[in-house]
Amino acid sequence: MIPSYDPHDSEYGLKLLEDLTTNAYEVQQKVLEEILAKNAQTEYLKSFLNGHYDKKLFKQKVPVVNYEDVKSFIERIANGEPSEIISAQPITELLTSSGTSGGQPKMMPSTAEDLERKTIFYNLLVPVMNKYVDGLDQGKGMYLLFIKPEISTPSGLVARPVLTSYYKSSNFRNRPFNRYNVYTSPDETILCSDSKQSMYCQLLCGLVQRDQVLRVGAVFASAFLRAIKFLEDHWKELCSNIRSGQVSDWITEESCRNAVSLILGKPSPDLADLVEHEFATKSWEGIIKKLWPRTKYIEVIVTGSMAQYIPTLEFYSGGLPLISTMYASSECYFGINFKPLSKPHDVAYTLLPNMAYFEFLPVERNHEDVVLCNGVSDQNCAIKEDETEKLETVDLVDVKLGHYYELVVTTFTGLYRYRVGDILMVTGFHNNAPQFRFMHRKNVVLSIDTDKTNEEDLLNAVTQAKLLLEPLGFLLIEYTSYADTSSIPGHYVLFWELKVKGNNDLEELIHPSIMEQCCSTVEESLDSVYRRCRRKDHSIGPLEIRIVKHGTFDALMDFAVDEGSSVNQYKTPRCIKSEKAIKILDSRVVGRYFSKTTPFWEPFRMETK
Repeated sequence: MIPSYDPHDSEYGLKLLEDLTTNAYEVQQKVLEEILAKNAQTEYLKSFLNGHYDKKLFKQKVPVVNYEDVKSFIERIANGEPSEIISAQPITELLTSSGTSGGQPKMMPSTAEDLERKTIFYNLLVPVMNKYVDGLDQGKGMYLLFIKPEISTPSGLVARPVLTSYYKSSNFRNRPFNRYNVYTSPDETILCSDSKQSMYCQLLCGLVQRDQVLRVGAVFASAFLRAIKFLEDHWKELCSNIRSGQVSDWITEESCRNAVSLILGKPSPDLADLVEHEFATKSWEGIIKKLWPRTKYIEVIVTGSMAQYIPTLEFYSGGLPLISTMYASSECYFGINFKPLSKPHDVAYTLLPNMAYFEFLPVERNHEDVVLCNGVSDQNCAIKEDETEKLETVDLVDVKLGHYYELVVTTFTGLYRYRVGDILMVTGFHNNAPQFRFMHRKNVVLSIDTDKTNEEDLLNAVTQAKLLLEPLGFLLIEYTSYADTSSIPGHYVLFWELKVKGNNDLEELIHPSIMEQCCSTVEESLDSVYRRCRRKDHSIGPLEIRIVKHGTFDALMDFAVDEGSSVNQYKTPRCIKSEKAIKILDSRVVGRYFSKTTPFWEPFRMETK
């Protein structure tokens, strides 16, 4: 199921995507048949199917599982047992999760063949972009890409994040020239193990080649904004390097330094003066378009929890489109955004039916976000864990428009009916393949009592509250939260990092009454169960917002990286449970504000028909 494809042939690439999506059902059946035929004799599948690979028997006998159910099998391979436990193909490495989605990093099996599948996936992004944006072969992309040091398991298999795996692979390092995909960053800077040196050198290369840059980006919106913060802290030094033609002495990674020196070349005082003039302006509004005037768009993931960065990105972008091209995870690469110029809030991904066998667990939302799945009622927008076995999955082509689902995958690498943990909503179809909007990670919640606030609900509430600040010139740069149960009743705490347009000093500018209104607005925007707990049950105390110093969330990321998270995959967690992380945030608080009102609530009444 790995098609041959020349990435220079955009017309054929689009035809391939049309064929895959038109024949989605047939492709999915072939995918499942191929996976079962190859892996029926593995220890895992044989325990359920007794060596048979009937597709109907597969759904009847093989359970839908989460990571805890398969963790022991993966750990056995990591400890030296053969790959045949779960995969007929040799497991060549283990891919770790970001570490910010529900706890500790998980290890996902990967094979050499799957690396080829990912390479084809990346190549198929090119014809989609070419369809909507002209002239991408007339310049370069300034993409800020990073690696994380890998670890070796007892078996000798390497464990590393999925993007580190790809960037360090021969598929990336020895990739054939593609005029549509030329980077300003030399591979040596991307593969630099020191993230600060890597960031500095990639930005320096991007500035030197500013006239060739047609697109800029990073994997996540948060990483791109971190790069802007890095520019704010280092622009004078960067300009000095450009002016002198010499790289700073603290860049000590030899291969990285040599590669950057070749690009830097001779002294460029005129270029240094030009970019220095842009950096020195009082406001950095539109700075991306000013520094890279030929840029056509910013490519970053702005769906899910990344959506909260959209206003800040728009402030810096100068009106450039924000483009999310793909949907992927450590488990599998899933889908492509076939309408890349759509507004961030309208982004939907079409799952490619040849990447894995896809199933979906229905997640129904009714009044008060009550879930009614097979008659099961729960005050949360997710399936009850102990009811999973009673639920029947839905195939890729059978999902319904407007419905919510939890994604389940069977991969070519040894995961069978595995719950990814992502909640998706069907927004349409491309031919016969459904298009999904990524909503949130399952069970990323705040909870004090019977309330359960998920990531999407928190984002919506924060979005409503920050509308009070934006007319006053304040931007919400970052936020996270935790459930403070140190007092009775417990209460929600939100940490906000704010920025004043054109000014970093905000502590004396923001009025307490405005922040108290923000607290109240967040509470009014949360669900009925939360508001009932606050107003009727008195089981939750007033919501608190703590304003933190500029740069606090950079410190939080540094802490996470030190604890083992990947710079490239890091996403600010929307709920903090680590006491050390909370201490980092609390040590930088410059203002504390509480809701002064109790949110409105009344008992739910069903309409009679």
